[in-house]
Amino acid sequence: MSDRGLTHLDPLGRARMVDVTPKDPTHRRAIARGQVFMQPETTSLVARGAISKGDVLAVARVAGIQAAKRTPDLIPLCHPLLVGSVFVNFRIEDTYIQVEAQVETIDRTGVEMEALTACTVACLTIYDMCKSADKAMEIGEIALWEKTGGKSGPYRRERATGVGGGAGAAMAVTNVGEGSASIGGSADVVDEIDQLLGSDFTE
Repeated sequence: MSDRGLTHLDPLGRARMVDVTPKDPTHRRAIARGQVFMQPETTSLVARGAISKGDVLAVARVAGIQAAKRTPDLIPLCHPLLVGSVFVNFRIEDTYIQVEAQVETIDRTGVEMEALTACTVACLTIYDMCKSADKAMEIGEIALWEKTGGKSGPYRRERATGVGGGAGAAMAVTNVGEGSASIGGSADVVDEIDQLLGSDFTE
């Protein structure tokens, strides 16, 4: 936890929106990922565009973009931000669909919640689109994978095993503060994570 403690609480312990007005706007980016686990037959239907409700991934992409822009309406203490860009991409495997949401802005606070909200709503939309074919689907492993910009510096999540590694998967979290030596560039980190996951989200 930060030395500042819980910044969403005032000295009396009451919830508050953190004052970001003294900060200068900077370029900020966040990447979140999650999975929707399902039967192989369901992933096949999605891949073939055979789900009765329509194009699952197209609808989920739009839902994720919309959700990123509506995050302050859903999370009470989030600041309204000028969301500069939102990318929502997918990878279909035999037993899951992986969702990646990337959000960028130039503002006084980060877009971690926007990326996580976009990823979560995209996952929920996949569930909604496919539930008639597979009610046993599960949504999980939603996490922040990378964050850049701001006073706290870059944050990266690295996993030694692939998707679905479970609770026993080795995990290392790096938080590089200002003035610290950075470990590679942002693009290098994304490439390394994609190699670990065996994925390529580039479209």
